[in-house]
Amino acid sequence: MERSPAVAGQFYPADPEELRKMIEWCFRHELGPGDLPETNDGPCTLPGVVAPHAGYQFSGPVAAHTYEVLAESGTPETVVILGPNHTGLGSAVATMTDGAWRTPLGSVEIDSEFATALVRECGVMDDDLTAHANEHSIEVQLPFLQYVYGESFRFVPVCMAMHDLRTAREVGEAIVDVAEELDRNTVVIASTDFTHYEPHDQAQKKDRKVIERITALDEAGMIEIVERYNVSMCGVGPTAATIVAVKAMGASEGELLKYATSGDVSGDYSQVVGYAAIVFRRG
Repeated sequence: MERSPAVAGQFYPADPEELRKMIEWCFRHELGPGDLPETNDGPCTLPGVVAPHAGYQFSGPVAAHTYEVLAESGTPETVVILGPNHTGLGSAVATMTDGAWRTPLGSVEIDSEFATALVRECGVMDDDLTAHANEHSIEVQLPFLQYVYGESFRFVPVCMAMHDLRTAREVGEAIVDVAEELDRNTVVIASTDFTHYEPHDQAQKKDRKVIERITALDEAGMIEIVERYNVSMCGVGPTAATIVAVKAMGASEGELLKYATSGDVSGDYSQVVGYAAIVFRRG
């Protein structure tokens, strides 16, 4: 089964050539890293990253920081992408165990062996297409991955509507167990945006508190901060699960590569959305 793109022509261009140009615009943008990435074809040395998932014109330059460092760190065999469920459809924690996802740049094959093992290892996870059919948070990461890695990787989508600490830990631990069982060079991507539709200065203050806990590899502290300050971060569960996974994979620190808001692009600072590019590094 091949999943068709749900937000091509909305969040990013539907035309392949326009999409490539848009991705390159993101890398070269003044809020982006400035240059196109150079991909290392050796095994990936980063266990995980965080990237935003809004329309490329708003969050793409920030996401480009994540993908520049990821490309330079090596090429993974399997990419596990954890994203929030915005639609409310389907299972509360859902993967897909077979098929491929199509984007304007081609199709990305699901790592069926990994995804099937993940459902077996993780009691809260189901194999459910419905949760993925109209969801954008995972889809928007794929063109960036295709741009830097071509067809050299497979992926596992995990869509989460549950954001509690217990669920996040179960998902993160299961990812590591499966990666070790299959001896798969794996990178985990947390797809999230941060504060939604608040003034720029207020959003920035809230988001910095959350990012401080993320880079400290403190999933429980991150969730506590989100709840205490009522931060409208959409990917709390996916980010917490990613922190759990990367710590078990040897990460010793997180690094904020870039933070910006939609206001930094549009010039409207009255109601913004916050975006961050973060990488986790082994000691």
